[in-house]
Amino acid sequence: MSPGGDDYGHDYPGEVRDAGGGTRTHLPEGAADGPYGAVRRARGAGRPSRSMITIVGVVVLLIAAIAFANRGGGDGGDSGSGSGGDGAKAQPTAPTGEKPVAGSDAGIASGFPKTEQGAQSAAANYAVALVSADILKPDRRPDIVQRLFVSDRVDELGAKLDRAYSRDFLDKLGLDDNGNAEQGMTYISRTTPVGTKVTEHSDASATVEVWCTGVFGTAGVSSTNPVANDWFTMTLELRWDGGDWKVDGFSQKDGPAPVNSDRRASDADEISKAVEEYGGFTYAR
Repeated sequence: MSPGGDDYGHDYPGEVRDAGGGTRTHLPEGAADGPYGAVRRARGAGRPSRSMITIVGVVVLLIAAIAFANRGGGDGGDSGSGSGGDGAKAQPTAPTGEKPVAGSDAGIASGFPKTEQGAQSAAANYAVALVSADILKPDRRPDIVQRLFVSDRVDELGAKLDRAYSRDFLDKLGLDDNGNAEQGMTYISRTTPVGTKVTEHSDASATVEVWCTGVFGTAGVSSTNPVANDWFTMTLELRWDGGDWKVDGFSQKDGPAPVNSDRRASDADEISKAVEEYGGFTYAR
């Protein structure tokens, strides 16, 4: 879930900036971009329906939360501009023949190699975790924060995420204190990386853009926050810390997004069943 602003990719609910180095970290807050980015109107639609207005309202809340979480100092420089020469050019994401990482911590892949490819793999996996439904759960968030962020920012960013995903924020999403939907409903927040691009890389740091698509919302017959899809790009600033790539800051923006198809939308039961039966991936690249 992306906090708001142009950091935290879809402009989730918030944005965290490192007063010391310009590092940006988007957390949940409401804005028009981000995994919960603005929901686009279907072709041929007339006046916005009540459900569409509700979805847009939820998106704004998510972006606002992230923006709040990412609030801080820093020069706010564009992390997408890099000085990596050829490394900044788009390169195809294709199988390399290298074995995937074998480690896992808190359900998140770990032990990425200290290479550009390793940084891309880490960024893809971390983008999924940062926009997962688990990040909203108070009992799961500490493990995710501990696993993803550089050691000297764990406490700072963990506290900002706690404030961003407050009781009031969860209530507006229709979730309880534990980040769960009411009985008979399923809250969904799942992201799939489509591709990655390294814009900066050195021996101990890297900036990676992850192009993502995902589904977000609450599945259920009486849901006022129906599940919708979104396209966004998350930029993760990584640092080599403790023998692995860790997140030093992240941001988000809308798109690139394809034209919506005219395919019939699945009903709430189909969506809930799909999320339960199809597991997510823990390794990429």
